[in-house]
Amino acid sequence: MPDDRADLHGEYKVVGGKLVIADLAVREGRLAQVRVSGDFFLEPDEALDDILAALEGLPADASVERLAAAIRAGLRPEAALVGFSPEAIAIAVRRALGAANTWRDHEWRIIEEIPVTPPVQMALDEVLAREVGAGRRPPTLRFWGWERPAIIIGNFQSLSNEVDLQEAERLGVEVVRRATGGGAMFVEPGTAITYSLYAPAALVADMSLADSYAFLDQWVLSALRELGIDAEYKPLNDIASSKGKIGGAAQKRFAGGTVLHHVTMAYDMDGEKMARVLRIGREKISDKGIVSAAKRVDPVRSQTGLPREEVIARLTASFVALHGGAPGEITPEEMAAAETLAGEKYARSTWLNRIP
Repeated sequence: MPDDRADLHGEYKVVGGKLVIADLAVREGRLAQVRVSGDFFLEPDEALDDILAALEGLPADASVERLAAAIRAGLRPEAALVGFSPEAIAIAVRRALGAANTWRDHEWRIIEEIPVTPPVQMALDEVLAREVGAGRRPPTLRFWGWERPAIIIGNFQSLSNEVDLQEAERLGVEVVRRATGGGAMFVEPGTAITYSLYAPAALVADMSLADSYAFLDQWVLSALRELGIDAEYKPLNDIASSKGKIGGAAQKRFAGGTVLHHVTMAYDMDGEKMARVLRIGREKISDKGIVSAAKRVDPVRSQTGLPREEVIARLTASFVALHGGAPGEITPEEMAAAETLAGEKYARSTWLNRIP
């Protein structure tokens, strides 16, 4: 039976760029009646005809790479695309075909912070991500509650290279290893804002890993700007402002089809204690936002003047305004599974010391 469809519509907002819209039909399994529009800039005008001609008649199951390559090959040499790219057009086409979707295609749940131990925090990320992948939980935004001081090292970091274990033990700072890559974090209750997104892989379908970081951080950049912070994304995984680094993101793709994307931002950290428990080289001091080891690392508090709870409430409101969402909770079964996983994996020395 021929694959015939009509009135298909897809949109893609380029991170830091323009909106691209694709409207099209499918006739006998191929693209037809393709129209591309948006608030982008394109010179000369005739280059739009090149794009449409390149797409017309391509297989409806063509990948982003194939669609973008056809557009690029069909463009006249003098064509200038500003605020978008052939890949952005291809993603909009794929979204029109239903091969990728948007935030609003999902019914998000938002979980307020619950203080639990660091190993349970690590385990909750894995449990909730797998629950979303299995279809037992809708896509979720969860804010973390820190129950005690902790250092969280990245999945691939050397424990001895990153942490002064004797000093951490003396100061009562627990050390755990997370499932995602990236660098070490130091947190204490009330000093950081950490959240996780458990998103369907379809939300970032056809995006490169680098593009998916920027895409999934876009909402929080918008929220921080509303709070008066001139926040910006710095590849690959940093959130910063003109006054320095605010926080960093990390990500993991699960086989079940879930993307775990979590971010920690410094609200009001003890820079002197951070420098004592983390083995931070001189070249990384400025990257951690520490001008002097005696100073606090407080980009969110100092730039907003708001209590931490108010900042989280404003971030939540911004997410709901942009993408929708309703209050959610961790089920007793999920918490039990996380506690079990913490005992079997994240609290064990074999996991922590797997890269000594």
